[in-house]
Amino acid sequence: MTEHIARQGIDSHTVLYGVIGDPIRHSKSPIMMNRAFRERGVNGAYAAFHITDDKLGDFIRGVRAMGIRGVNVTIPHKLQVMELLDEIHEGARAIGAVNTIVNENGRLIGYNTDGIGYVRSLKEEAAPSIEGKRIVVIGAGGASRGIVYALLQERPAAITITNRTVQRAEELAASLRADGTKLGASSNDRLEELCGDADIVINTTSVGMFPQVDESPVPGHWLKPGAVASDLIYNPLKTRFLRDAEQHGCTAHGGLGMFIYQGAYAFEYWTGQPAPVAAMREEVLAALQ
Repeated sequence: MTEHIARQGIDSHTVLYGVIGDPIRHSKSPIMMNRAFRERGVNGAYAAFHITDDKLGDFIRGVRAMGIRGVNVTIPHKLQVMELLDEIHEGARAIGAVNTIVNENGRLIGYNTDGIGYVRSLKEEAAPSIEGKRIVVIGAGGASRGIVYALLQERPAAITITNRTVQRAEELAASLRADGTKLGASSNDRLEELCGDADIVINTTSVGMFPQVDESPVPGHWLKPGAVASDLIYNPLKTRFLRDAEQHGCTAHGGLGMFIYQGAYAFEYWTGQPAPVAAMREEVLAALQ
């Protein structure tokens, strides 16, 4: 069955999927998701659509009209798209952003798989248990919101969000009130002390991303040996922050897993099948080389 569909290509039963953003041509989602469909024998085709703000409403009408089964949503549409959907999953509502749409017979449901994808990757690759851990999250932007929300479900001892403007960190912490987890905010001037006490330090900023590969959000030696240094960036696959921390006895956790697992959750929501994670990772790594 799998070989038959993989061989036959697009036919009149092929179901459409896609990713929207502005810009979008850099996206590795199409190669990753089409590989996943081939691996699982799903008769689907996944494309990238360059959608500007003024076309978002038209696109969502097109999803309904054409019966597009699933859409991934990236910058800058994760907030604005919410008001165009029929239902928002509780996690996406708490985070305040949607990155995955599921079309259930014309009813569009919005999910957010960024945070849960990150945590699944962190647990598989670096920290099997997050319960009772002390965590520092550097940056209070959109990415950190989804990650902090998902981390809170794992019952860590404490999470401190740090940001250049401490007010943003305080607002984020206040909006994600936690049961049983100490959730705090700090300015960046306390980072050395906080990192020295942390079990996991997560960079959610773009500091160190290609082409600024010599930059780092914090020096690696600020972390205690045995701690996990985690970075959302996957280009380069190992940032300077991770390399430096590794040299000081830390475990390095890069951002590729988060990208793959946010896609894996979307695939599972759309198809009801387990995502072929190893094949998805292989395909993205090949494209990044």
